[in-house]
Amino acid sequence: MQTTFTEEQLKIPAIKRSNEILRSCVHCGFCTATCPTYQVLGDELDSPRGRIYLIKDMLEHDRPADAKTVKHIDRCLSCLACMTTCPSGVHYMHLVDHARAHIEKTYKRPVFERVLRWTLAQILPYPMRFRVALLGAKMGRPFARFMPDPRLKAMLEMAPKTIPPVSRNDDPQTFEPKGERKMRVALMTGCAQRALNTDINDATIRLLRRFGCEIVVAEGMGCCGALVHHMGKEAESHDAAAKNITAWMAEDRAGRLDAIVINTSGCGTTVKDYGHMFRNDPLAEDAARVSELAMDVSEVLMKLDLPEGVATKLRVAYHAACSLQHGQQIKTYPKDLLKKVGYEVVEPRDAHLCCGSAGTYNLMQPEISKELKARKVKTLEEKSPEVIAAGNIGCMMQIGSGTDVPIVHTVELLDWATGGPKPPAFARGASDAPQVPNLR
Repeated sequence: MQTTFTEEQLKIPAIKRSNEILRSCVHCGFCTATCPTYQVLGDELDSPRGRIYLIKDMLEHDRPADAKTVKHIDRCLSCLACMTTCPSGVHYMHLVDHARAHIEKTYKRPVFERVLRWTLAQILPYPMRFRVALLGAKMGRPFARFMPDPRLKAMLEMAPKTIPPVSRNDDPQTFEPKGERKMRVALMTGCAQRALNTDINDATIRLLRRFGCEIVVAEGMGCCGALVHHMGKEAESHDAAAKNITAWMAEDRAGRLDAIVINTSGCGTTVKDYGHMFRNDPLAEDAARVSELAMDVSEVLMKLDLPEGVATKLRVAYHAACSLQHGQQIKTYPKDLLKKVGYEVVEPRDAHLCCGSAGTYNLMQPEISKELKARKVKTLEEKSPEVIAAGNIGCMMQIGSGTDVPIVHTVELLDWATGGPKPPAFARGASDAPQVPNLR
């Protein structure tokens, strides 16, 4: 694709990077075949190729974003299926991130939308605030049908029936390995996950300790910054990322880390991109080190000696989170691990398509999100699974709200197979509260 950025524009790092990305696009349109929003809406402007044209026109002319461009960029899930499909290696993620930052700086949204986005940014990355908001949403669920805006209705409907108690295992501390130490790792405990499902971190800690990991929960670590990053709020996302970089590098310097373990794949995609985010910052070297250390929990478990054939025979439908299969290009590890310990693993058709969660997408674009959820649930249930496994809390909440099949994190099944408790999701009723053991 030809571009016409001026020399002055190309001195700006973000413009220079976007120019590189735009020039790598050859207009082939392969991306439209795997784009979920194009599948649902059938509009070329709701495909990666169409959005690329809109972004190119906006950035080249250095003009404020208009309503048309904002509508189609907002509809993008950032599922990154287009990056998996693209034969030319177009790095769409960095391009759409730049577009969102430009929109945030130059476009004045309607008042209600500004308030809504500000509220989400002030609540979701903070576990205790999120818990309070969930309690309010839980009480408001019976009134969801009376909400005048579909986004408010979606927020109430997505509130879980039960809110887990706070887990002390998320506090800064060190967990010693069971037996010989094979690795020293930092665990990212997440933000929304700490409010929505404490079983995941608990199972991760048990599992890693069982196979020789010393686990550090670093002082000062918090949200990865992804939620506000995808809203175009660069200052807030970089501030959150900088705190994590500082926290993890303090642990790395105190006693060298072998990995930063991330069990929420949406966070993993963002943390692995810290090196790019801070490439022109004084933190560049530390950010690059953090990106180098960042691993999905499945990558770490592949390095450990999990036993074979020990699991209860169970038919597991594996849902591949977009941020794992497309964002991090991790396609087989979770399935390989589940099969190794003895589970029967099945996959739905169109496994490359998004479930519609995508951070805050199911709250901000509820109509499209519901269509994608219905499609994903249908394809999963076609496999008649006894349980659904996924590697991302957002996907788990999205799919779980549309099916009666239990849905758990991959690590919960691996933990159960190797000596841990049965995942609470199997038996949890509408009024049951999960038990949170002290894993120290």
